[in-house]
Amino acid sequence: MNASRDAVPPPDAESAAEELAAAAEAAAAQVGTDAAELAAAVVVSQVSGMRVGYDRPALTESSLAATWFAQFGEWFAEAVAAPEIVEPNAMVVATAAADGTPSARTVLLKDADERGLTFYTHYTSRKGRELTENPRATLLFPWHPIQRQVNVAGTVHRVPESESDAYWNTRPRGSRLGSAASPQSRVVPDRAALERAEAELAARYPDAVPRPETWGGFRLVPHTVEFWQGRPDRLHDRLRYRNDGETWVVERLGP
Repeated sequence: MNASRDAVPPPDAESAAEELAAAAEAAAAQVGTDAAELAAAVVVSQVSGMRVGYDRPALTESSLAATWFAQFGEWFAEAVAAPEIVEPNAMVVATAAADGTPSARTVLLKDADERGLTFYTHYTSRKGRELTENPRATLLFPWHPIQRQVNVAGTVHRVPESESDAYWNTRPRGSRLGSAASPQSRVVPDRAALERAEAELAARYPDAVPRPETWGGFRLVPHTVEFWQGRPDRLHDRLRYRNDGETWVVERLGP
């Protein structure tokens, strides 16, 4: 989101969308079976000109809460209250294998306190394996509609089984069946195989569905927590809490 600065004024989002739709429709009208490909090419060709303006109030050092968790709580509450944000607890989890190969995916935050941020997954999934090999990760909350993002980096460890059990038992039955049936991140022959596995588990466990031993929580313990606020002319505000080993310090970063 930290785009380079330029002097081109941001176009009206609605008019830009209308122009793209018209261009795609015109392209589709000129060709037959290749209409979709040509229309997509026309849309992609407009990417360099896509931009929006940012106009939120300043994020200043004096306005920050005393701790990263208090500041996160304030911003999270505002994200929850924003009707444009459908899932405020959705975050991108970036991990890396032992050889440094990165990967990322969207996961839901399920707990947060002064200790860190917690999410749940299969320990045998790609992210689970990577976090076992290389227990470091970055979490990104992309709250685009309110022109904010939060970036949290730190070390990761598994939560106690009692915490995983407690959360598992709050999940809807369908979610528990789906998680137990899925060999997450592994190749499957087709969707029918997944549906058969789910049906078999549903028949086997008509009441409580037990938590698989390979499914549970990870807690990220922050080393840095950056709060990003969109501002005019790409001079965004970036304030970071950083643990220097003894205490937390606040630093301003260039946009």
